[in-house]
Amino acid sequence: MQEEAFFGFNRYHIALAVLGLVVIAARWLPRLVSRREPAAAPLMILFGAGVALLLPDLATLPDPREAPLPWELASELTVIVALFGAGMRIDDLGSWARWMPTIRMLGIAMPLTILSVALLGVGLTGMTVAGAILLGAVLAPTDPVLAADVQVGPPQEGEEHPVRFTLTTEAGLNDGLAFPFVYLGLIVAAEGLNPGNWLMEWLALDVVYRIAVGTAMGWLGGKALAFILFRLPSDAALAETGSGVVALAGILLCYGSTELVEGYGFIAVAILGLTLRRIEADHHFHRRLHDFSESIEHALTAVLLVALGTVLPLLFRDLSWGQVVAALALLLVIRPLAGWVSLAGSGFHPRDRMIVAVYGVRGIGSIYYLCYAGSHMEFVNEDALWSLVALVILISTILHGFSVGWAMEQSSETRERRKLAVDR
Repeated sequence: MQEEAFFGFNRYHIALAVLGLVVIAARWLPRLVSRREPAAAPLMILFGAGVALLLPDLATLPDPREAPLPWELASELTVIVALFGAGMRIDDLGSWARWMPTIRMLGIAMPLTILSVALLGVGLTGMTVAGAILLGAVLAPTDPVLAADVQVGPPQEGEEHPVRFTLTTEAGLNDGLAFPFVYLGLIVAAEGLNPGNWLMEWLALDVVYRIAVGTAMGWLGGKALAFILFRLPSDAALAETGSGVVALAGILLCYGSTELVEGYGFIAVAILGLTLRRIEADHHFHRRLHDFSESIEHALTAVLLVALGTVLPLLFRDLSWGQVVAALALLLVIRPLAGWVSLAGSGFHPRDRMIVAVYGVRGIGSIYYLCYAGSHMEFVNEDALWSLVALVILISTILHGFSVGWAMEQSSETRERRKLAVDR
C-alpha cells in the first residue's frame, strides 16, 4: 500500500485558502489609502478574476451558462436574505408623501430603464426581442446586497434621510417587481411577439396576481412570525431567549410558502421585514435579527463575488464593443436620466436627486434572474447576455463602489450635519 504524501496540496483546500485570502485582502487593502467604508465588492471580483488567470487549474467552478442551477440557488438565497434585511432597516414608514420618491423610481424609472435597455439590446447588440426584454428585466433592479453604503442604517438607529430611505426601499422592492418582465421575456421567447395571444394572461397572472399574493404573504408572514417571537408563550417569549437563526428560518418559510402559491417570494420577504419591524418596534431582538441576517448576507455575497470573478475570463470571451457601449450607456446615461426624470417635482435637492438617480448598483439580483431564465429556457443570445450582464456588474461595482463615499458627502444630509457641527 502506497503511503500518501504528507503535504497533499488538495486543490479544494487551496481554493478555500485563496478564497479567504481574497476576501481579507479586498476588505483590508482599501483601508491603507482611505478611512471610508472599503469598496470591497469590485476588488473581490477583480481578485477572483486574477486568481483564475494566474492559477487556471484552480478554478473549478461551473460555467453559469452551462450549469446555472448552483449559481441560481446561491444568488437566490443571498437576495432573499438581503431583501429581508432591507425591510428590517426601515424604522419609520412615514406618510405616503415619504414614499412618493420610491413609487416614482419603481413606477417610472424602472419601466423606462427596462424599455431603454431592451431597445439598446436590439439596436446596438443585435439581440432578439425576447433576449432584449430579458436583458432589460435582468438589469433594471438595483441591488440590496451591494448598495449598503447608500441605504439607511440598522434598526433603531433613526435619522433616515429621504435619500437613503428612497434607495433602501427601491432596492428592497424592485427585485420582485422585475419578475413580471422576466416572465415577459420567457413568454415572447416561447410564443413570439404577438400580444393578442398572451397579454391579458400575463397582466392577470404575472403582474396582478403574483404581486398581490407576494405582498399578502409577506404581511401575513410578518404578523405570524411576530406572534411567535413576541407573544407566545407570554412568559417565555422566543425573542427573549432565541437566536438570530429565527430570522433565517422565517425568511425561508415565507419565501418558500409564497412561491408554492405562485406569488413573488422576493416581494414577500421584503414585506416580511417591513411588517415584522413594525411590531414591538423598540424591542432589542429586531437588531439581533437584522445583524444575524446581515452576517449571512455578507458571507454569501463575498463567496458569490469572488466566484463571479473566477468565471469572468470565460464570460468575457464573447464580449463585443457594442456590449461595452451598452453597459456604459446603462450606467452613465439610462439609469441616471430615468431616475432624474422620475424624480421631477419630488422636492429633492438637486444633489440628492442626482444621488438617487445615479446610485442604482447592479449585482447579485442580476445573476439570479439570468440563471433563472437560463434554467427555464434556452435563449439564442444567452452567451451575449451573460457577457453584458457580467460587464455591467463589474463596471457598476467599480464606479459606484469607489465613488459612493464621496457622493454621500455631497448629500444634503451630510451638509446639514456639518452645519450643525459648526454651529455648535
